[in-house]
Amino acid sequence: MTLSPVQLDALTLVSRLKREPAEHKGNAGKVMLIGGSPGMAGALLLAGNACLHMGAGWTILEMLDPASAHADADHPELMIQLAEVDPKLALSKFQPDIVAVGPGLGTSNLAQAWLKATLAYPNIPLIIDADALNLIAESNELISALQNRNHQFPGLSVLTPHPGEAAKLLKNSTEDVQADRIAAIGKLVELTYSIVVLKGQHTLIASPAHAIVQCMEGNPGMGTGGMGDALTGSIAAIAAQGIRHHLDLWEATGIAVQLHASAADSLVSKGTGPIGLTPSETILEMRSLLNKLL
Repeated sequence: MTLSPVQLDALTLVSRLKREPAEHKGNAGKVMLIGGSPGMAGALLLAGNACLHMGAGWTILEMLDPASAHADADHPELMIQLAEVDPKLALSKFQPDIVAVGPGLGTSNLAQAWLKATLAYPNIPLIIDADALNLIAESNELISALQNRNHQFPGLSVLTPHPGEAAKLLKNSTEDVQADRIAAIGKLVELTYSIVVLKGQHTLIASPAHAIVQCMEGNPGMGTGGMGDALTGSIAAIAAQGIRHHLDLWEATGIAVQLHASAADSLVSKGTGPIGLTPSETILEMRSLLNKLL
């Protein structure tokens, strides 16, 4: 008999993020987000805005779309640049504390080069989402690189698939994943050796070192494009601050998942949504809730 997962209760950890008076941006971490291929720049901008509003010290966007690789007048704090053709050089130059790859990444040769470089970059938390997951699902080389990274640096990679992406990784169907989500996340952990966030109603989180937990917050208004990008940026920001504030990637992921879902519920309780609920609104509500919990 399959046991029911434990309910996620990560918001009790938020108090650890409270900043001391003398802290500066270096203490809040340097995050590099990679994606934004032509036509998909918005995905990377949403991830960047979430990262910014969740408190990262620096938010650097490596934008694959040349037409979108410029300063954002609405959020000039984002450090947006055209993605380097040599990802290893860029990673060496910026030396990020956290990397997130996938929002709007696409499947170009440059996208694949960036994904390979991030999988080879050692000993920092790595968040893998969206197109990065699809590329891994289609490549034995990339799945091996992910497995090898997690053997060397356990607990430092998190995957955030929705059911369709999970199905591609598992070589089955979305219907199969949804029919037994607990079995699906177990197989994903076994395949990738990663922390896995299986998104959807009552999002599940598991890892090789942790039993499955289930987020009971959230609502159907979250089923809109960009919500996953906002979650990716949020995990990155909280993990970046967690370096100084003693939160590991598992804990940071749990906080972000529960905060994301709770913010959506909070907005609905105020009459915003569920229909028409946007990721941008959810990001701002997450910031509000986060600061109330400190």
